[in-house]
Amino acid sequence: MKRIAILLACAALALGAQATTQQDKMKSCNAEAKGKKGDERKAFMKECLSAGGAASAPAAPVADAAAAACDKSAADKKLHGAAAKSHVKKCMADAAAAPK
Repeated sequence: MKRIAILLACAALALGAQATTQQDKMKSCNAEAKGKKGDERKAFMKECLSAGGAASAPAAPVADAAAAACDKSAADKKLHGAAAKSHVKKCMADAAAAPK
């Protein structure tokens, strides 16, 4: 249980850092997009936000939610160690393969 709490705390810390990075990128792209309108602005923002791997950021909250659900599932089943790790890994793979 202590390990799960530590993992959740680390995940929350990492998520907070990622959210700040994405917010900073959005502010920077918005500042650069001043004067652009309509389709031109939309295309510019898409390009700017996707530069540097930020395109995968919107999927992160979904993955984090799935990870939290999988961790909770392992805790509910009272799994520990390798069994919990294996359960979470399979759960995450199933969540990724599920139709959206």
